[in-house]
Amino acid sequence: MGEEPNDARPEPADRIPDGHAPNQDQDQDRHRSPAPPDPRVAPVPEAPPWAPVPPADRAPEPPGSPGAPTTPPPPAQPPATPTLAFGPPPQASGQQPGQASGQPSGQAPGQQAGQQPGQASGHQPGQTPGQPFGQAAAHAPGQPPGDPSGAVPVGAGAAAASGYGFPQPGPATAPGYGPPPGYGPPGYGPPGYGPPPPAQPPGPANPAQAAAIALLNLSGLGLGYVLLRQWIGAALCWLATAALLVVALPADVDGVPVGVLVGYGVLLLAAAADGFRRGLRATLRVGAAVRRLALPLALVLLAVPAGGSLAYGAAREEAREEALLARLTAADERVKSGQGLLFDRAEPLYRLALATYQELGTKHAGSRAGKLVPARLDAYYAQLSAPYDKKDFCKAVAPLKHLRGLPGTVDKDLLGARPAKTDEPLAESLYGCGTAALGVQTAEPPAEKSLNELLDTFPQSPQATRVEPAVREAIKTRSAAVDGGAVPCGTVVELRALRSSVDALPDATFAGASRETAAAVEKGDFACGTSQFRSKEFGDAATTMTQFAKDYPNSPKAAHARSIAIAAEIADEEPEAGKSLPPAKAPGGARMVMVVSNDGPGSVELLYTGPTTGKITLNACATCTKYPSSVFLDPKKVKACTGPASKYPKATLLLPAGNYHFLQKRAGTGTSTGGDTKISKTKIEPNYSYTNCLYVTSGF
Repeated sequence: MGEEPNDARPEPADRIPDGHAPNQDQDQDRHRSPAPPDPRVAPVPEAPPWAPVPPADRAPEPPGSPGAPTTPPPPAQPPATPTLAFGPPPQASGQQPGQASGQPSGQAPGQQAGQQPGQASGHQPGQTPGQPFGQAAAHAPGQPPGDPSGAVPVGAGAAAASGYGFPQPGPATAPGYGPPPGYGPPGYGPPGYGPPPPAQPPGPANPAQAAAIALLNLSGLGLGYVLLRQWIGAALCWLATAALLVVALPADVDGVPVGVLVGYGVLLLAAAADGFRRGLRATLRVGAAVRRLALPLALVLLAVPAGGSLAYGAAREEAREEALLARLTAADERVKSGQGLLFDRAEPLYRLALATYQELGTKHAGSRAGKLVPARLDAYYAQLSAPYDKKDFCKAVAPLKHLRGLPGTVDKDLLGARPAKTDEPLAESLYGCGTAALGVQTAEPPAEKSLNELLDTFPQSPQATRVEPAVREAIKTRSAAVDGGAVPCGTVVELRALRSSVDALPDATFAGASRETAAAVEKGDFACGTSQFRSKEFGDAATTMTQFAKDYPNSPKAAHARSIAIAAEIADEEPEAGKSLPPAKAPGGARMVMVVSNDGPGSVELLYTGPTTGKITLNACATCTKYPSSVFLDPKKVKACTGPASKYPKATLLLPAGNYHFLQKRAGTGTSTGGDTKISKTKIEPNYSYTNCLYVTSGF
């Protein structure tokens, strides 16, 4: 070997016969990095995969020979000190993924340190695949066979580790020769060839980080998934929270259905558990400050569902208050709608309002509506007591009884002392209504109902002790009206109603009043009959006096009543007979005989009135018939009662002298019409006897 010029490039170690670099450069180059390539020299292009590979025993052609590559020489490299190593070089710290061990940063994948572009990365030229690094398959050019010039001596230093077994400067093979890219140990070669780099192992467990992510998910906002960049989980949390808000808002009294709350809670717990699992060994691509703030933020964000629950509870409570106030207002409207109505019609409305008041005042006493119930009850009592304040006692009885009986249906503690305050008004109303109805036949309720209720409910009340004097005063007043009143018949009606009421009161207390009432009614009936007779109401007078005689047969006035009834009946056919009342007693003195015979079919009743009044009844004549009559026949020529005297039924009257009116009423037979009447007038004179024949004409 000749001496090289001073500016010549240093030969690689495999080109030095003994395999060692010059000793003078060993200590100097031990800690030096390879020099960067000279920008003035174009890089050697990488051989394509289809380029022919020269045989291993073929020595590279010297430059300038035919077939030698015409590429410019590689840039000068400092001599490297080989180091003895076995196996592949260790991977340097800070090595990029996919970078070969000992490969400088920025070097192409699969290219070893000191390797020129286009040089095969798996072995040196002439090296058999699978042969240990640093051992040539044959021998270098110009080297005797069997000379281990390619071995790196022990102690060559770490500078040769990255290029162990490879020539450091210059291409070892001509362009277009060598194995295809990617040939060699795994991890070497250009991208796209060989197996993928190994997956990065999971990091160490971080419970604090996992807890923070779980708590962030537990807030319902899905922020734990956001940190993990799990967007599907975050979207599910957002959708669940939005659905809950749609269902829950606006807040109402019923709140959210239990099923929805349970489902949402299960979803949050599942999201928290999933976030803890995913975040336990996850590497967050966020800054350290965010990681430090994750757990405190998660704890703070737990206030979101808690605060939301409190806010929703407050909103729901307000909605409940509004609903209770609305119910209170509806009850007030029911009470107001009962004004002006009869209590019987308004009572259902009042009952509904009371039911609402009771529920609000007991079950919701602490609510705003419940606190207003006592005032509403005061207004309720005032409204139903209004008739009493107006002295409309009969109308006040029903609502006052209702108010007094409320403790049986409404909470006693809620009512307080209000029902007891109705005792006095109710007793006064019963007394006023009962006494006002005395003598009123059409009173509703009748007097006895109110007075008996007063005596039964409040027997020791001042009003109860005033009932008997009030009844006696009513009897006395009406009895006086019978004697000198202008309308005794109306007073009799009142007396009859009064007697009915008094008879229904307790006997022990009102026995004397009952007798007084009966006497007043008897006197009133007689006075009514006589008043009717004088008023020419003969039909009514006859009816009244006939009924009087039946009702009071033992009365001293019974006979006179019968006389008035007979006279009224005759006067109803002949008004002249009713000019004056029949006398109560018949006149004294002589009486004349009048024999009355019946010469006609059917029985006949003869009524008479004059100085004396009475009536007789004649039996039917069995053989008597009607007398023919016509307009041309003189009635005086009728020869009635001309047969044997024993043939005709007879009756004898003893009459004082005077003018008499007679009314014959014949009963109906097969030949006569029932109810046939005939009026006649006769003057009875003293010292005479009279006969009267009663017959019937046919009218033809």
